[in-house]
Amino acid sequence: MGYNKYYSNKTSSYPRSRGRDKNAPVRVPGLKVWVQHNDVDRALRKLKKKVANAGIVRELKEREYYEKPSERKRKQKARAIKRWEKKMAIDLKKQAYIEKSLVGDNKWSSKK
Repeated sequence: MGYNKYYSNKTSSYPRSRGRDKNAPVRVPGLKVWVQHNDVDRALRKLKKKVANAGIVRELKEREYYEKPSERKRKQKARAIKRWEKKMAIDLKKQAYIEKSLVGDNKWSSKK
């Protein structure tokens, strides 16, 4: 029998099973929570925490409708300005507290 370049019994275009049982459960990536001792409430709390940490709900809200790139940049800029203003307000409060405590701790003050 001669060599045929279009057909070879050594290689196949179909992926071979690597000794996997056909009845074995298929692994699906994702969030999993095991229910132990029939404590469904605890498992539900853990699932909600995992979903929140993964950011699934936030991503769904973002993808709910199309947002133009210019609109996205404008919102990011507004959030950055708000963070900056909040930081400055906190710094001013800290500075005022420090100055107040320094004035009150003056040992040469006339209050005795």
